[in-house]
Amino acid sequence: MLSLNKLEIFALVVETGSFSAAAEHLLLTQPAISQHIQDLEAQLGVTLFKRGRRGVTLTATGETLYAYTQRILRLVLEAETAVTDVRHIKRGQARIGATPGVSMYLLPGWIRTFQRAYPNLTMALETAVTSKILAGVLAHELDIGLIEGELTDTDRLASFVLREIDMYVIVGTGHDWCQNESVPVAALDGQPFITRSPDSQTRRWIDTLLAQHGVKPRIVAEFDNPEAIKQAVASGIGITILPEYAVHHEQARKVVRTVQLDNLVMQRTLKLVWDESLPFSPVTKALLAHLAAEFPQLSAVLGTST
Repeated sequence: MLSLNKLEIFALVVETGSFSAAAEHLLLTQPAISQHIQDLEAQLGVTLFKRGRRGVTLTATGETLYAYTQRILRLVLEAETAVTDVRHIKRGQARIGATPGVSMYLLPGWIRTFQRAYPNLTMALETAVTSKILAGVLAHELDIGLIEGELTDTDRLASFVLREIDMYVIVGTGHDWCQNESVPVAALDGQPFITRSPDSQTRRWIDTLLAQHGVKPRIVAEFDNPEAIKQAVASGIGITILPEYAVHHEQARKVVRTVQLDNLVMQRTLKLVWDESLPFSPVTKALLAHLAAEFPQLSAVLGTST
């Protein structure tokens, strides 16, 4: 009978494109991965991979086995999800990827209430830009992603809108606009601006939005951390654009102020992303069920995930 462990290794080699990448992912040596594949090929009497300098590709027989392997692994995960009672297991973990704002300001509260309900379960959180989160989900290094960036690779990814996120111009309390409820979009032209790094979808979104209105701010600092951006704004270095949830406490303490733009509503979309080729793990499904208290529409996702 085929070994489930060897099939999992075989699938990982296919998905990573090389024995060395699969070995790194599994914390094994490359010779160990090679031996597993050789054992599988010997058992079946076939060649599964074509070896090359740039990695490996499947033979026709390998493609057939991979198709069956995907179905087998999905059935195993479906069976696990169907019968697992997460309230009574000793340990379990969901791997989540989130963009910086979501990771810093939204997820901690959700995780805190989840762990009160499920004290034996843990969350592994990776904070990254949207492109890296999408790659992590596709590589099965992350179970789900929570992003505000635009999707660029949706071939195998499903996405679901959780809510719209209002964005505002943020100024320090010493800024000339501090007492303004709103300002014209054109007023941003030439303003000292603090923003995210160029590889961030947020930065690209802001650049595109302002360019559409003929606005070219003067970039004085680029940070990959919303907290650093807030501190720079509060100290009077410049202004920025951030979601309201990121400055809620600073507003209450009158450290910064949100300012709207005349006749322009700035919004982004908080989205859940996952690989629809696999069902949710029991812990991930429990987390999403927990979040459904805040996002009732998630019940539609849970109803189609098995």
